[in-house]
Amino acid sequence: QVQLVESGGGLVQAGGSLRLSCAASEPTFSTHTTGWFRQAPGKEREFVICLNWNDGNRGYAESVKGRFTISRDNANNTVYLQMNSLKPEDTAVYYCAAAGSYYCGSYYSRRADKYDYWGHGTQVTVSS
Repeated sequence: QVQLVESGGGLVQAGGSLRLSCAASEPTFSTHTTGWFRQAPGKEREFVICLNWNDGNRGYAESVKGRFTISRDNANNTVYLQMNSLKPEDTAVYYCAAAGSYYCGSYYSRRADKYDYWGHGTQVTVSS
């Protein structure tokens, strides 16, 4: 069973940046689509960004386009979420996930229920 562990969350002022990391217990990101989702209090978990495993294709939620980027280090089984120009509405628990069956950019890659493995999440709080 693949285990994913997120880190890098914290408190930041609006306009600031954070980089989240997601480390896998075994080689995963070279064979799976990787996604980041977030969940704010009282809201459903929502798609943020994804990265396809083989061609590097990326997908973005409209709310983070131009501000968030995703990258991957296969040698270290780690995926990164770089978040710039953070806004208070970005406050949420951020989760990384891996999906073995769906291409990033497809409709299904934006659905949380299509991902096979999940981390436990890391809190990001953006103050105004």
